[in-house]
Amino acid sequence: MARILIVDDSPTEIHVLKTMLEKHGFETVSAESGEEGVVKAAEEKPDMVLMDIVMPGMNGFQATRKISSTEETKDIPIIIVTTKDQETDRVWGLRQGAKDYLTKPVDENLLIEKIAALLGE
Repeated sequence: MARILIVDDSPTEIHVLKTMLEKHGFETVSAESGEEGVVKAAEEKPDMVLMDIVMPGMNGFQATRKISSTEETKDIPIIIVTTKDQETDRVWGLRQGAKDYLTKPVDENLLIEKIAALLGE
């Protein structure tokens, strides 16, 4: 089953997403910062990354850009999962290399649908 890296500075959000994903049979790994997310994407080679935007240090836009522009991680699809619901944020996130953009609170069925579509399942 697919492994998904959850990058979010909120332990609560990580728990919510992890619970949703594991219920649908996905394996999960998590990172609590943009920097850690970039490192884990390279180390773990997950099938997908769910990326928060608002984090201290390296934000999700910067981490997305880094993962999607680095040779060894550029093929890992990234879905941004954030509270930032402005159209400009969505456009900017997609420009950084994200394949999709969802706002919190995430609808479980929509999330699973987007993951399945991107992973070709």
